[in-house]
Amino acid sequence: MRSYVITLTNSDESIQGARTLIESAKTHDNTFNIQTFEAVIPEQVDTLMKHYGLRWNWPWEQPEIDLQSGIFKQAYLTANKKRRIACFLSHYKLWRECAKSNEPLMIFEHDAYITRRIDWEKFEECGFQVIGLNDPRRATRKSEIYHQKVQEQDGFCVVAPKIDTDNIAQGIAGNSAYYIKPAAAQKLLELVDEYGAWPNDAIMCRQLMPRRLGQVKKYCTTVQGLVSTTTT
Repeated sequence: MRSYVITLTNSDESIQGARTLIESAKTHDNTFNIQTFEAVIPEQVDTLMKHYGLRWNWPWEQPEIDLQSGIFKQAYLTANKKRRIACFLSHYKLWRECAKSNEPLMIFEHDAYITRRIDWEKFEECGFQVIGLNDPRRATRKSEIYHQKVQEQDGFCVVAPKIDTDNIAQGIAGNSAYYIKPAAAQKLLELVDEYGAWPNDAIMCRQLMPRRLGQVKKYCTTVQGLVSTTTT
């Protein structure tokens, strides 16, 4: 199982967070090796957006409605806009890698922490194309509702629950730890072509990817609580 941790190689905190994640995988007897994936930095954003032929299509200040999907696009708190785009691009590059290689990936952000053995061998049997690994508590909005709805379901992998109205983009908890199959990666690339570049946790939503998003019922990861590299 190929696994990557998105790491800012110019940040001591990000490097240490990635090391802590890798050690946590060993502690819980996981059978995969997590490789460092060099994160996109703000200085690379303009070049990469042009290289991939992408346009950013999420508001910075005033909310707006996406007329095509009906999704309400709430502006995210972002001091440095290119940091938000760089975060998207880091995930986007891994989606491209997953689709090109035709092999599933596990993707972690540097602030993820593994709390138990991840039984990734069972993921192929699940009917979902993206499987969230995170404990939602402290990792997403309306986290207690998400947690409750997950625990009410039966199964090893369950449906990533609906926690809000239909016009609010909602998917897995936090997008900092997930398993993704090539079909989902290809779908995400197509969605970016169609809708433009959105924050990675917004484009990977139940509205645009119906019946594709799952969640492990026994959470495998949590967040370390590091300072956000996106909003600062």
